[in-house]
Parts: sequence; structure tokens; C-alpha cells
Amino acid sequence: MNRRRGGSLAGNPLLIGAITTLIAVVAVFLSYNANNGLPFVPTYNIKVALPEASGLQKSNQVKMAGTRVGVIDSVSAHQDPRTGRLSAIASLKIEKNLEPLPADTHAVVQSVSAIGLKYLELEKGTSHQPLKADMTIPVAQTREPVDIDQLFNMFDTPTRLALKVDTNEFGNGLAGRGLGLNNTIAELRPLVTHAIPVLHNLASPQTALREFFIALERASGQAAPVAEQQGALYVDLDTFFTAFAGASRSLEEATEGGPASLEQAIHSLPFQAPLLIKTTRFMHLLRPSAAALVTVAPRLGHAFTEGAVNLKAATSLNQELAENAQALQAFGQNPVVQLGLEDFTQTLQYGNPLLAGIAPEQALCNYWTLAFRNVASLESANVGVGTFARAGLKLAPSGPNNEGYPSSAIANGPSTEKEGVSTHIIDSNHVHANPYPNVAGPGQAQLCEAGNESYIPGRAITTNLPGSSVSASREITGREQNLFGETYPPETLKALGLAKGKGK
Repeated sequence: MNRRRGGSLAGNPLLIGAITTLIAVVAVFLSYNANNGLPFVPTYNIKVALPEASGLQKSNQVKMAGTRVGVIDSVSAHQDPRTGRLSAIASLKIEKNLEPLPADTHAVVQSVSAIGLKYLELEKGTSHQPLKADMTIPVAQTREPVDIDQLFNMFDTPTRLALKVDTNEFGNGLAGRGLGLNNTIAELRPLVTHAIPVLHNLASPQTALREFFIALERASGQAAPVAEQQGALYVDLDTFFTAFAGASRSLEEATEGGPASLEQAIHSLPFQAPLLIKTTRFMHLLRPSAAALVTVAPRLGHAFTEGAVNLKAATSLNQELAENAQALQAFGQNPVVQLGLEDFTQTLQYGNPLLAGIAPEQALCNYWTLAFRNVASLESANVGVGTFARAGLKLAPSGPNNEGYPSSAIANGPSTEKEGVSTHIIDSNHVHANPYPNVAGPGQAQLCEAGNESYIPGRAITTNLPGSSVSASREITGREQNLFGETYPPETLKALGLAKGKGK
């Protein structure tokens, strides 16, 4: 027999061992990298923004409708540059046949078991806008349910002790109240029946109950930095209400008397309204006196202080005043006095027109005061044996109808004057007579012409002078000054009827 020159592949043990080893290495490599996706297989890569990531890690599964559709390639932190809020960005590798997902796709972090293993569940949306590769599902479209381990973390040692105490107290509260509890449960049936439509409304998307809890979470997050201040506020409120409770009886007594007080006020206030109106008017009229009182207040205060010291010594005057009052009463009951008062009243009625004409002359022009003062001054020159008044004669200017000779008309110029052989014309022969000057009397202009006339050269005046030719200056008398030599302000003079008129 002839031997075959070349051996078959199955007859070469070395080659078979090498191929087997290569296949085993490739299988191990593929098995090790299966969680990260098979190599050389195209994927649909997107990102998901999560509030906290909730324990998601690289290589965790991505599922859709309970079926594995990809893996998490990486998880990284991200800070929003506008708000500064931190979030987690999970990069996903998904099967290529799912591209593209709708833009309103939601993501939910779920637990595989109670030991804490997590996966990411995608809930496919219905939007016509596609979620392109490398785009990010926003935080508003992600949810992270509370894990069971987080729930158990609430029951720390203080919480467990408080639950134990509460359970004992609830047991004591319900002991012996089985019948009442049964009746309560029976009465709750209508409440449950009527609660069904209410719960339907709460479950409706139009109610936006989910946004309510999101807003509560946001409000709680904003209130967290000031939690200590809020705690101190409640401590202060407890202190306040503790003190308030001590005054509760006084408040109760005040409240009991409230209705009677209100009824009395409703009855009394309408009668008090006229008094308040008149008081307001009185206070308005009192303002000028109050303005003058500001000036004299220190001196009045001093006078009251000194008067209080001497008041006790003046009490003896009361007895004399009583006797005088009795004498005045007897005087008023005398019939002759009554007749005299009637005659005096009639005299005043007749003299009222005269006083109406004289009063403005004194109130506005002070003519009577100045007249008596000037008469006293006229007779004040002392010659050793008495006083005398001096008078001088003044000749009228020369000219036709001058006042020094009989004339057929008023002196209306011109006048002449001789110097040597020459004659000069001097325009001074003009009469200035004001027989009825304006003295602020009834119906007259508010001017004080008498004694204040100005000479108008080249013009004869036989009537009232023009207002511009009447001097506006006059002397200030003591009547226009207060008791301490200070001039009253204009508003006080006006209130007292002493205001200066134009041209005085």
C-alpha cells in the first residue's frame, strides 16, 4: 500500500488545539463585554437627565416594556450654568432598530430587586418629533421613585421609639371602643362612595395633581436653608401663645362687654356728630390764637407758675367776690337799672351808625390814637411855669386866585416871583384841598388819605387824591404790638381785625 502524502485537518492535534483555544478566548471576550454591547454592532445613542441618578451605574440595563433594549454606557454629573442646579447625565446605548424614539419619551429609574440593583425603564411617547442621536431627555420627563431602602431609612432609632409610644397610646385610646369604632366604619361608607368622583377628578390629567407635588417639593427645597429660622419662629410662637393664654380670661371679659358697647355706640354716635363738627370749626377758628400763643407761651408759663404760688393767698378774695356778686344781683333786680339799660340800648342803636363810621378810622388808620398822642405832644413843650403850643403863619404863593386874597376860582397857577428887575414863573400856586378824604369808612376805598396826602406839583386837587399819590407808610402804634413790645405776625393782625390795608 502507498501512504498518503498529506495528512487531513482532523488528524493534526496541534492545529485543532489552537483553533479551540482561539474560539474559547473569543467567547470569553464576548461574554465579558456583553453588558457594554457587542463590538462592531451599531447602536442608537441618547442621553437622559436625572435629578439624582438614584444609584444607576455603568452597564445597568435599559428596558422598554419589560424587554432589554440597551445598556447605560456612562453616568456623569452636570451643573446648569444658569440656575446652578446639579443633575446626573446618563449616556445610553440602545438597539439601532428603535431609532428614532419620540421626543416626549419618559424615563423611570426602577429597582430589579430589594437589594438595590437598578435599571432604566423607557416609556415610549407619542410625539411626532423625533429624539435624534446624542439628544437628551430633559429632567421634566424623568422620574425617580422612592426606593425601599430609602423608605426603611426613615425608621431610625428615634422614629421607632416614637412609633412604639404612639402604638401604645393608640391602643389605650381604642380600648373599650369597639362598638363606637364599628359605627364609625359604618358611617364611613357614604364618605367612600362620594369620594369616588372626587378621586376621579384628582386622577384626571387636567387636575395637574402631579405638578402640585412637584411644586411642593420645590417649595420644600427653597425652605430648607431657613429651616432653623422657621423652627425658632415656632418656638417664639409657643412662648407668645403661652403668655397669651394667661390673658385669655381678660380677653373673654372684654369680649363679653363688646356687644353692649357696640349698641351704645350705635345709639350715641349720631348725637355726637354735631358736637364733633362744631368742635372742628372751633379748632379752625382757634388757629390764629394758637399762632399768637406760640410767641407768648414762655411768658404765660412763667405767669402761671408765679400765679400758682400766690393763688392760696388770693383765696380771701373769694369772700369779697361773693359779696360783690350779691350786690350785683340786687343791682340787676332794681327796676331803675332795667330802665337805664333800656335807654342805654336805645342810645347804642342811635349811635351805631356813628360808630360804624368811626370804627374803621381807628381799626385800620389809627386816627384817634394818633390824634390824642399828637395833642399830648403839642402841649408838651415846658417853659418852666407850664406848657405852650407854638404856631406859625405861612403865606400863600402869589398868583391869580391865590388863597391869600379873595378869589373867583380855585388857585390853579401859575405864580410868579420877582428877583431884582426880573420876574420868574414858579408853578406853585395850586390849591390842594381834600375836604372828604378816604379814611376806610363805610363805602369808601380802603385808604388812609387824611394826613398822608402827597403834594402833586403843577396840579390842583380839590377831591380825593389818586391812590398812587397817597403815602402807604404810617406809624406803628402800641395797639399793633403785643404786651412785650413785639410786633404781631400778619396772620395774627388779620385775625384780630388789625391787618393793614392798601395805601395806609
